[in-house]
Amino acid sequence: MLIPLLPFIRDEFALDYTQAGWVVSAFMVSYGISQLPAGWLADRIGPRIVITIGISGVALSGLLVGLSPTYIMVVIFLVLLGVMGGGYHPASIPVLSASVESKYRGRALGLHQIGGTASHFLAPLIVFYIASALGWRGSFIWTAIPIIVFGIVFYVLLGWWGYTRKAGQEISEGYTETPAAPNRLRRLVAFLTLSIVGQILIVAIISFIPLFLVDHFGISEKAAAGMLALVYSAGFWAGPLGGYLSDRLGAVPVMLVVTLIAGPVIYFLDLVPYGISIGILLVLIGMSLDSRMPVSEAYITSQTSERNRSTILGIYYLGSRGGPGVIMPVIGYLIDQVGFHKSFTIVGAIMVVVTLVCSIWLWGSRD
Repeated sequence: MLIPLLPFIRDEFALDYTQAGWVVSAFMVSYGISQLPAGWLADRIGPRIVITIGISGVALSGLLVGLSPTYIMVVIFLVLLGVMGGGYHPASIPVLSASVESKYRGRALGLHQIGGTASHFLAPLIVFYIASALGWRGSFIWTAIPIIVFGIVFYVLLGWWGYTRKAGQEISEGYTETPAAPNRLRRLVAFLTLSIVGQILIVAIISFIPLFLVDHFGISEKAAAGMLALVYSAGFWAGPLGGYLSDRLGAVPVMLVVTLIAGPVIYFLDLVPYGISIGILLVLIGMSLDSRMPVSEAYITSQTSERNRSTILGIYYLGSRGGPGVIMPVIGYLIDQVGFHKSFTIVGAIMVVVTLVCSIWLWGSRD
């Protein structure tokens, strides 16, 4: 809910683009950094507690954000929110991957992703109505309360379903030791670079889209929050489609294509008129973001052994979740200095160059 609420927060505290970038950065940096230690912790105490913290702990932190009277306190509690949420993916993905046959892994991860992307799609719509009546603080407060309760209920359900041990012990037959292959490490590094850099840049751009729509097209904050739903609507189909194509065609070609598409799409954001054209570009950005997640998770799972799988996933989440928080203030500063058009051009060009360079190392590899 933070990104669609960013114009409201910006207006209340009179923030410039750089300061607005720090608001989102506070959450994303702490969220990314916490991924690695949280994955290590999940391997030792099991996924149940870590996943529950990632639900109820996040909601409690969101409640505190809504009650914060100052900009500094908002930033502090967003850092706490990131720390609380960092363990969910490192704890859940290995368990889910072990629960299905490898040939269905991409599709399973794509279906799992629908939950998260559905929340991104619904959040702008929920914000539109709650913020209209209760302001941005009310949006945080009144959504946090039921989620705290849900996290507790889910903890009980996880116990009933047997998820009380270490992640790697849940369904051991799903795990396989990946045999060593020539140049596997080189390809893994290239793939991680392509996936992480692409996600960092896409998420960073998405974070400024509400402000871009308000300031460039002159629409209202509420309308901008609603338009953001177009970005995340792709999550209902892009995640499962990306996972399916990964199972059928291989993770590498799918990742190369969706990353290469993102560069021109970002470049054209500032050139098309408001209406259907901008809507199509927003959907394409969402597609590029949401289709890459199950593809990345499936590739990492298939190319790593059980003993270091959570660690590699932790590195991936550290970069892909925390990286946008690091780069966001930089892009905010860039927008302040040269405007949206040049900033979008620079980011789009970087996306294309990184894709072409990584394709050299990944050429000829399907998985």
